[in-house]
Amino acid sequence: MATTRILFVEDDDAIRETTRVALEDEDYVVDEATSGEEALRTFDRRPPDCVLLDIMLPDTNGFEVCRSLRQRSSVPIIMVTARSDTFDVVAGLEAGADDYVTKPFQPKELAARIRALLRRARGMEAPSSAIRLGADLVVIPDEGVVRSKGEEIHLTRTEFRLLCEMASNPGRMFTREMLLERIWGYGYFGDGKIVDVHIYRLRAKIEEDAANPRHLITVRGLGYKVLS
Repeated sequence: MATTRILFVEDDDAIRETTRVALEDEDYVVDEATSGEEALRTFDRRPPDCVLLDIMLPDTNGFEVCRSLRQRSSVPIIMVTARSDTFDVVAGLEAGADDYVTKPFQPKELAARIRALLRRARGMEAPSSAIRLGADLVVIPDEGVVRSKGEEIHLTRTEFRLLCEMASNPGRMFTREMLLERIWGYGYFGDGKIVDVHIYRLRAKIEEDAANPRHLITVRGLGYKVLS
């Protein structure tokens, strides 16, 4: 059975120790780092399957480390924040994180989040044919590519999965709960805020005018849909 390696970046000794023990009980191998610099060195030396990254670090912040990791890899990243403020959530996702947890977190919840991210990273199937949305936007699931007017658009893994799920069913309305189940997994314990943030970021990337979207539409009070 393949070993699943987690890189946990946290400068609080007590939190790092208790979380490491809990993750090892779930049969993960855990590498630890107490600073951003150490995290990047450890990542380069032993690339992990998932990164658990605290925002507050002694030498930098988790957002900067997340951006550096994203330049190296598409590895799943979970940001850890002491607050549930929208600013921290948005900043973490903008930096390239796939998910976030708020301190104090339950080890079982964290393990479920990690399992969901790893399932997606290891090959959840996507539709096989190219999907055209209007005259200018093309989604190619098999290649992991989105193009607008012939130019490739960079999306994170989660943004791409979200767009593929909705674009494969044009005109269908998806509630936040449906998207949480389909994209984040049945074991996800978070709320709909993470869906809203990803929709906001997707619009900024795929729409000519994000304030007046043509492709990714809000169904007021219900959810979202993609128009072809």
